[in-house]
Amino acid sequence: MKLFTTKAALLLAFALVHTSAWSQAVDEKLAAAFRKFEQDPQLQNAISSLYITDAETGKVVFDRNSRIGLAPASTMKVITSLSAYELLGKDFVYKTKFAYHKGPKGAELVIVPSGDPTFGSWRWSDTREGIVLKRLTQALQRTGVKSYNKVIIANEGWNDETVPDGWMWQDIANYYGAGPAKLNWRENQYDVILRSGKSVGDPVAIVKTVPALDGYGLKSELTSAAAGTGDNAYIYFPLSAPSATIRGTIPVNESSFKISGAMPSAARQFVSTLSDTLETAGIKIPKLPEAHNAALPKEGYNVFHTVTSPALDSIIYWFNRKSINLYGEALVKTIAYQKTHSSDTGKGLEKIREFWQQQGIPETELSMVDGSGLSPLNRVTTHAQVQLLEHASTQAWFDGFYTSLPVYNGMKMKSGTIRGVKGYCGYHKGKDGKTYIFSFLVNNYNGSASALVKKMYTVLDELK
Repeated sequence: MKLFTTKAALLLAFALVHTSAWSQAVDEKLAAAFRKFEQDPQLQNAISSLYITDAETGKVVFDRNSRIGLAPASTMKVITSLSAYELLGKDFVYKTKFAYHKGPKGAELVIVPSGDPTFGSWRWSDTREGIVLKRLTQALQRTGVKSYNKVIIANEGWNDETVPDGWMWQDIANYYGAGPAKLNWRENQYDVILRSGKSVGDPVAIVKTVPALDGYGLKSELTSAAAGTGDNAYIYFPLSAPSATIRGTIPVNESSFKISGAMPSAARQFVSTLSDTLETAGIKIPKLPEAHNAALPKEGYNVFHTVTSPALDSIIYWFNRKSINLYGEALVKTIAYQKTHSSDTGKGLEKIREFWQQQGIPETELSMVDGSGLSPLNRVTTHAQVQLLEHASTQAWFDGFYTSLPVYNGMKMKSGTIRGVKGYCGYHKGKDGKTYIFSFLVNNYNGSASALVKKMYTVLDELK
């Protein structure tokens, strides 16, 4: 027994020494790798921040510039996700209600939306356009009303501003720049089918949009570029006209080249689509809605149909997996609406900062202007991001959030990319059995993003 105890003690001591040596090696390797990274010519005018902690002990493994606020790009979605879990709850759902009122001037169809960004989305079977329209048509048929003289969208408490501060004109008319309204539809985006010429410089024609846009036009100033040059086409919203312009290039010899844009009015598009659908069922409604800020009256209106969104846990999954900017902006507005009865983005961000300040994170480390990271005006610290991730790892809803994170370079982490910005933050379990929590942001690099990514991966590989 004594011999066994001695051997066991020796083995334990060896393991502890080995673990300590490995941990020390990780620190040293990270320091060396980061020094080399910073000295790379691609970073000569950049600023980089890397912060890493041990998930179990909270011990700082590496720290460089962790308290400097940098543009986070889509790693901002981690902050919005965790804030939504805490302030709304993982089981939170949106509800879009439909009611009718029979008055002396005829029937009115009233839509009471809630800011649901999944309404009409193709990502769940129950939210798809066809299913939503079919179930709504059946519900309308059951009311027995065959004609409505007015469609009202109740926008109480929801402002008309769908574009957060700092979004660029080049972004806001394209699908990733779709902003949230109280009534959203098909993730507020549409597809444009384009046909290019046979030679470089030939004009590009617009074949069609899917769906067909109601009350909104497009014109092409696109030209054909060399084969293999990819999608360099951007849609620009007009300043004072009912049509947008597409500028840039697509490759030659394309007969059905698809790009996607942001709907200027999802509510108008939904009502127009519903009108066309109901016409085939013998029910008439106007093609244009009337929006007002009044609440649905308690009497005289009959709610006959409610569309419920997937739970927040499921929304967060797609939000992070596909980096859907619309979802982030909708969540911030929803937090504002739930807490202040106003959908103002600034108020939502204020509530988010207040919550995390109560968890010990200074407001100065979360200087945010949107919920998706699309704005280049955001400034957050890697220290704050890691603290949020540490907090998340101890919560009952953590499994859902962890599952939502994509895998890059063999690591569970959210990526972020806007012009001049690249970032990653998440979790990784190393060979030493330890789980590391990290945030890595780079601002104002030069050269290609793909080249920078490989160099960032080389640094993060020291955790493996």
